[in-house]
Amino acid sequence: MDLEVRHLRVICAIAEAGSITRAAASLRMTQPGLSAQLRRIERRLGGLIFDRCHTGAVPTAFGELVLARARAILPGVDALLADTARLTRRSTPERIRIGSVGAPLLADLVLAVRRILPGAQVTARCRYAPAPLLADLAAGRLEAAVVGDHPGHELTAPPGVLLCPLVTEPVFALLPAGHPLAARESVRLSALIDEDWAVPRPDSDRTREYWSTVFALMGRQPHTPYEAGGRQLIELIRAGLAVTLCQATFIEAPGTTVRPLAGNPLWYRHLLAWPQDGPLAPHGETILREVAQGYLGAVTGPYARWRERHPGPTG
Repeated sequence: MDLEVRHLRVICAIAEAGSITRAAASLRMTQPGLSAQLRRIERRLGGLIFDRCHTGAVPTAFGELVLARARAILPGVDALLADTARLTRRSTPERIRIGSVGAPLLADLVLAVRRILPGAQVTARCRYAPAPLLADLAAGRLEAAVVGDHPGHELTAPPGVLLCPLVTEPVFALLPAGHPLAARESVRLSALIDEDWAVPRPDSDRTREYWSTVFALMGRQPHTPYEAGGRQLIELIRAGLAVTLCQATFIEAPGTTVRPLAGNPLWYRHLLAWPQDGPLAPHGETILREVAQGYLGAVTGPYARWRERHPGPTG
């Protein structure tokens, strides 16, 4: 039997677990199967690596030597595999995995990537908050992501990940269509403070925290009996049970009305993110330009009228 890297990992796993039984569970192997493999490794190396006893597996003096060499070798092997994987992904990407929070940028990002890398398979998945997406980017599980943050609650990029701001937009109010303030061109946040509110669940995007900070400046916090998102949120608003806040590009559903907030007290920033050594990094400027053009295409209704009156604040 030739000694392989996987055999070194087996030895280290047994030493770390302190017993063959526990190591077998962590390696998803049977205990007899792991014991047989260990015996083959010991025969190949020419000595006992572990003393087996009722308390577990204890390295012998010979085993300490083997473990020291294995622990010195494996980090270099892992680094080699990681570096070659990154180089392969960058030079000949076969699959581009994209993640997104709830934002109007995902489709335009997918289209931009397809134009730039026509031979790549593009997939997408959505998450509620940006933190899991940034973790996936750092771990190599995604090649790009749409994320967002708020003033004073800006995202921090993990090592090796680029955050590219695209546009900062105002936060608007989402009201029932029959609400008394729905007929106005804009509404004051203070005029909504006595309403029942539907709010997003607390999460790593810190939206709830940001809203609370703004309300604290008003000296009051709204009553928030409903915690919801997506379709459930729309149904609460449509039924006249609550009001809430939304992105400026939010598409009015039947029975709901989107209105700017007077004075623009809240803001939201859209960002694109990708690994700095990933396959999309060399195309960053092109991607940002094309996604920005797509974003402008989503500017309709109340937001379009708002931008006509405020041509400068957004990025």
